[in-house]
Amino acid sequence: MATPICSISLLNVFLLLFSLEKGYAVEENEATKSYLHVVKVNTLLPTTACNHSSSKVSNSLSLEVVHRRGPCIGIVNQEKGADAPSNMEILLRDQYRVDSIRARLSSRGMFPEKQATLPVQSGASIGAGDYVVTVGLGTPEKEFTLIFDTGSDITWTQCEPCTKTCYKQKEPRLDPSKSTSYKNISCSSALCKLVASEGSQSCSSSTCRYQVQYGDGSYSIGNFATETLTLSSSNVFKNFLFGCGQQNDGLFGGAAGLLGLGRTKLALPSQTAKKYKKLFSYCLPASSSSKGYLSLGGQVSKSVKFTPLSAEFDSTPFYGLDITGLSVGGRKLSIDESAFSAGTVIDSGTVITRLSPTAYSELSSAFQNLMTDYPSTSGYSIFDTCYDFSKYDTVRIPKVGVTFKGGVEMDIDVSGILYPVNGLKRVCLAFAGNDDDSDTSIFGNVQQRTYQVVYDGAKGRVGFAPGGCS
Repeated sequence: MATPICSISLLNVFLLLFSLEKGYAVEENEATKSYLHVVKVNTLLPTTACNHSSSKVSNSLSLEVVHRRGPCIGIVNQEKGADAPSNMEILLRDQYRVDSIRARLSSRGMFPEKQATLPVQSGASIGAGDYVVTVGLGTPEKEFTLIFDTGSDITWTQCEPCTKTCYKQKEPRLDPSKSTSYKNISCSSALCKLVASEGSQSCSSSTCRYQVQYGDGSYSIGNFATETLTLSSSNVFKNFLFGCGQQNDGLFGGAAGLLGLGRTKLALPSQTAKKYKKLFSYCLPASSSSKGYLSLGGQVSKSVKFTPLSAEFDSTPFYGLDITGLSVGGRKLSIDESAFSAGTVIDSGTVITRLSPTAYSELSSAFQNLMTDYPSTSGYSIFDTCYDFSKYDTVRIPKVGVTFKGGVEMDIDVSGILYPVNGLKRVCLAFAGNDDDSDTSIFGNVQQRTYQVVYDGAKGRVGFAPGGCS
């Protein structure tokens, strides 16, 4: 099936005129090549086979990252087949997570004038993430597949005995009675008070208890304890604080629990700071059928460009950044800086980037202006800019860029610009608008795909480098 001759003609004209206006001495095809992606439409859809190639950061510990609903996960996944969530359910859960992040920010005194509505009744509320790694716990070591999440702090896994309910997972649950390194935290310990920073804390027979609840209704309740964490044979951490979940339920996709990469003392970066100096990075693959990595420590490549962490979020568990501008088709959009004044949380667990309504409106309008040669279709859930590509073999879409404080420019990978929700009949711009300009923006994992994203907690910065997974 051939692409219609008229396709993208308006975009070609716009980009040529834009190049001439700026004084660029380029041919028309060079201009369009610089500011658009030529995409085979079938590459927009996930595949059922796993691409086993992956990369890692040199001079660092690297764990393999896979999507918990993709073919590379290699575990009994309760969300595959008939139980797999629809795109509508995925986006609904994503909105729950966004609402939960804002509620937690409000509870810590940020934007107190905003009404915060939690989708669950108590405890820490934040939706679980999408990507998993495998780590070792206990002595002797047992391997567990955990969702890693920059928006959470407590690391937890399902444990024996399961007192009320537990969900299905591939690996046998951790049995503390069979580990010589397991030890419960007592209620009188100062460590028990740390639990309140992430969830709710209680006591049972002098044992410290934790409870975390997530925006999609999932939860984990159990004993707060220490255990030996093994990331590799030479990366072993004794007395690692974690939650031993005895009552767990939710949509964790067969993963055994969660690995917290947030900013508080309970999170993995702080607990391993002596070795890794609060430095970690990851690359999320272009699709759920490919692999990425999570690296801890190591050397930072010169190709990484850093933007400072926003001081506005220092008292929160989240990594806050400052977006200063957006571009579409190589052209910077005219957006008042006040549209970004509420700050941005970069988050591995939120799927779709949320922007202020002012910024999103400009982004969507500019994108639509350069996509007029393709038939538009109705919106879907949080998306309002969608197209029907079912009659095309290839499409040309304008590049989208995000600029962070310090002039750090990030050209979103093509896999992070469009999101298919109904095959090729409805493919949507993978951004959404907040309700109000005073709502915190969130930089989601779809827009982070293929980049090496570096978190340098010791130096208070986050960095980006393209081609991180290759």
